[in-house]
Amino acid sequence: MQFGNILTSEGWRLGEIHWEDGRIRRIDGDPVDPDTNDHPRIIPGFIDLHVHGGGGADTMEGGTAVATLARTHVRFGTTRLLATTMTAPDERIRQVLGDIARYMEAQEPDAAKVLGVHLEGPYINPGKLGAQPAHARNGVIEEVDELCALAPIRLLTLAPELAGHYALIRHLSERGVRVQIGHTLGSYEEGVEALAHGACGFTHLFNAMTGLHHRKPGMVGAALAHAQYAEVIPDLLHVHPGAIRAALRCIPNLYAVTDSTAAAGMPDGDYRLGEQTVTKCLGGVRLADGTLAGSTLTMDQALRNFVSLGLTLADASDRLSRFPADFLGIDDIGRLQEGALADLVILDPQLQLQAVYVEGRHICGNAQGAS
Repeated sequence: MQFGNILTSEGWRLGEIHWEDGRIRRIDGDPVDPDTNDHPRIIPGFIDLHVHGGGGADTMEGGTAVATLARTHVRFGTTRLLATTMTAPDERIRQVLGDIARYMEAQEPDAAKVLGVHLEGPYINPGKLGAQPAHARNGVIEEVDELCALAPIRLLTLAPELAGHYALIRHLSERGVRVQIGHTLGSYEEGVEALAHGACGFTHLFNAMTGLHHRKPGMVGAALAHAQYAEVIPDLLHVHPGAIRAALRCIPNLYAVTDSTAAAGMPDGDYRLGEQTVTKCLGGVRLADGTLAGSTLTMDQALRNFVSLGLTLADASDRLSRFPADFLGIDDIGRLQEGALADLVILDPQLQLQAVYVEGRHICGNAQGAS
């Protein structure tokens, strides 16, 4: 049990939230404006659909790397995540997918739960790699099916303009894999066509895609005009606050991701990102040529950044929890209601993290009042 301002599916209540066997059983209390008191804010655990690393570990290292990043990100309120891969040779991708699948079979109790894989590449445009290594190639349905058999791929990023990719989008959509458009030189028209074939989101909106021009709207224009969902990195470094505000007005279910690297939760220095070395300094992560290469963002800071842009806490919370869950089609996470999994984040009135619970299990912070 926890007492405080509880963000339920029907709005804020001041009262108690009770759970049993990992699921919420009852929420008591009366409607409240949380700004009128100093009690804790209790919101759903964060769901990060784009995580390359953390705690010094990179997903593409395989082995115990996913365990390390899951333990790292739960300390910042992330209770569910997608382990995200990089463009790499086929053999390496297959090995890493196998390692992720094995970890998911026996997940650690004191870590964020890994929901599956976000396969970011290799089916991207070699002319828009960003910080991805130069192993991009066109996707073939048979090969992608083989990868899906190795691990639960929930989300796949691709460039729709590459030959054969409209058919691949349709195929993946029919088998329940969410497809996002990213690392693309595609036009507005190609983006609209991809959405018609079943693509349903955009990877790190604005970054590594054709920009908006009033006579050539580009892939950003397709997203702003047509998307229901898109991810954005709200570290206020990857995307200008004004551009985030524009996206918030245009895309109903814009949601936050960290795109975090091994440098997340670590001091400045050099780290691995796939097969490349990146440097963390001045709050960012870059390749040697200065290219932004993922981030050091954590989801608790993403929440505070959204609020700093003028969002209410409830709206910001939706964009870190409910919208990512809805995007994946999972209805018992990302919300506080009877029957949902008891993934909770406890904040003080200044939105500093106080405690994290995964399926009712206290993971970190102050557990006072819990049962």
